[in-house]
Amino acid sequence: MIAKKPDFEKMPRAELRAYVLAHRDDIEALRVLMSRRNKNAQRYKFPDTKEGWQQMEEVFRRKLEGME
Repeated sequence: MIAKKPDFEKMPRAELRAYVLAHRDDIEALRVLMSRRNKNAQRYKFPDTKEGWQQMEEVFRRKLEGME
């Protein structure tokens, strides 16, 4: 039996964030979470290099874990 995915659009932000942390490979949930971000939030520009991607992943990891 295939489990039904939650309705990410109706999930409160905190619940959606917890879901994304527990299901890091669920791109759909991550897209919904990212669509809810603050439009005035700080923007980062990373070079399109391996090092730039690593820096970006580190920033995302800290933000998702509530460290920033």
